[in-house]
Amino acid sequence: MGSGELRKRFLEFFKERGHSVIPSSSLVPGNDPTTLFTGSGMQPLIPYLLGQKHPMGTRLVDSQKCFRADDIEEVGDNRHTTFFEMLGNWSLGDYFKEEQLPWFFSFLVDELGLDPQKLYVTVFAGDPKNNIPKDEESIAIWKRLFAEKGIEAKDVVLDTSEKGSELGMQGARIFAYNAKKNWWSRAGAPENMPPGEPGGPDSEVFFEFTQVEHNLAFGQNCHPNCDCGRFLEIGNSVFMEYKKQENGGFEKLVQRNVDFGGGLERITAASNADGDVFKIDTLHAVIQKIEELSGARYESAFQQSFRVVADHIRGAAFMIADGVLPSNTERGYFVRRLLRRAVRHADKLGMKQGVFAELVSPAIENYGEQYPEIKEQEQLIKETIQKEEVRFRETLAKGLKEFEKLSGKGISGYEAFNLYQSYGFPLDVTLELAKEKNIEVDRDGFQQEFQKHQEVSRTGAAGRFKGGLADASVETTRLHTANHLLLAALRQVLGEHVHQRGSNITAERIRLDFSHPQKAAPEELKKVEELVNEKIQEGLGMIKREMSKEEAQKLGAEMEFGIKYGDVVSVYFAEDEKGNVFSKEFCGGPHVKNTSELGKFKILKEEAVSAGIRRIRAVLD
Repeated sequence: MGSGELRKRFLEFFKERGHSVIPSSSLVPGNDPTTLFTGSGMQPLIPYLLGQKHPMGTRLVDSQKCFRADDIEEVGDNRHTTFFEMLGNWSLGDYFKEEQLPWFFSFLVDELGLDPQKLYVTVFAGDPKNNIPKDEESIAIWKRLFAEKGIEAKDVVLDTSEKGSELGMQGARIFAYNAKKNWWSRAGAPENMPPGEPGGPDSEVFFEFTQVEHNLAFGQNCHPNCDCGRFLEIGNSVFMEYKKQENGGFEKLVQRNVDFGGGLERITAASNADGDVFKIDTLHAVIQKIEELSGARYESAFQQSFRVVADHIRGAAFMIADGVLPSNTERGYFVRRLLRRAVRHADKLGMKQGVFAELVSPAIENYGEQYPEIKEQEQLIKETIQKEEVRFRETLAKGLKEFEKLSGKGISGYEAFNLYQSYGFPLDVTLELAKEKNIEVDRDGFQQEFQKHQEVSRTGAAGRFKGGLADASVETTRLHTANHLLLAALRQVLGEHVHQRGSNITAERIRLDFSHPQKAAPEELKKVEELVNEKIQEGLGMIKREMSKEEAQKLGAEMEFGIKYGDVVSVYFAEDEKGNVFSKEFCGGPHVKNTSELGKFKILKEEAVSAGIRRIRAVLD
């Protein structure tokens, strides 16, 4: 079964059970400043899990784009990817365990046809220290569900992976683990949760690939949470009913929630009875193209490199489509890290230089219907990836010479950071080179140097754009309104990958930073200037509408980078009398009533700020 068909079946299954289908949020979180990327399905729904009313009801279902930077170094085995889709269904104070577990079991067994004999489940063993009981209710439900399929489901307590390795399966089908395994919150186990964070016990479902032999390198005995590859987690139902208190204890949330997440790639792999997620349609298409371009075979000693290149190209493509371009800071650093690590593995495969862009089409060919933005931005993605490959190869030779000077001894954190800052080597590349030379790298020292660098970058960014608007004078208000038109014009002329990355507006001028991988051509800037002046002359109304943040995101309203928005937002529309919209942005600042009040718009200068970020200075005459 293809992943697109499986996604469709999941959404329809829960739609038939009263769920509203909601769109995926961007990989760039709109309401969570604590993290760089959307890494789970629940992240965009935190306000509603805490009790706010969702405009589409109490039963929701979706497929959420996710990216987990922590998994970059894990990529290379049969199941880890950086980008993935998380299938999710949600109960916001509606149904609970008695509905959720039978529904997911039915979806797997009755809808997808998975063999229930190959399904094993885990539950929460309890946390006496925090006075949270063992999940006996889920155990009873699972026993009943398996019994209905003629399977006796014995339950045992393994508590930890170490205990699991010691005791093994014990003829059981239901396994209770402690809070490090079967408790879910964004912060992990209960003791790691900050005050106000929601969480709860969970119940995971594992699929057994019986053709995979247990590897003793992962422990004496196999068990569902073993990492040998025989068992693959395919879904996790979180029963979110607790909130961390200021005193360190826990209280019940105002509503009991269900937060289900199931990896689309993993469930597809299970439905095809093959534990290698790189053999499902979305990734296998890239693997086949790599075989064609390299002459190597996937089923070979180069399998790890195939997986790294396929995953990293797909992950970078989705991030670029959401406006994240390669740079040396924050989100852009991870795009750059993916592509530069992929270059190293492409070299191992013997791929010719300059062919990376050819992997983009197969990487996105199965996603166009679900995520049209990835298809719309295909040309930008190809150009960005090609330029990044060329840029890295220009510095790679110099960096390798510098590395050779260091390789006679261990590499310090400062030296590793210098390779990153001066020669563009992500830590992954330095580590791989060091491993080939059998020398050590001070990873902790690198992280300390990197954090110092980030603090300096953040301080500089805060200084550049402190306050946004210099004041609320008439002139500043006019220029602020013109800034809306300028951003909309840039997106229309240069492409929808353009997003605001900071602004500073005084009574004299506009200074707008925006995402774009290259210098804007003079004829492009002329088109932008003409388009803004055209909209000024048309006399568009600047109309403020208040709505839910989710509704505004669905309408495609632009958000200011780095701003945390509440559940209800103000959106300013620049539109004509017939309701034709030119610009729509989240904004709470002052605006003129009509664009005819602005005068003549003129661009003074366009320049680079950093890799992937450009700056325009403009005035109104």
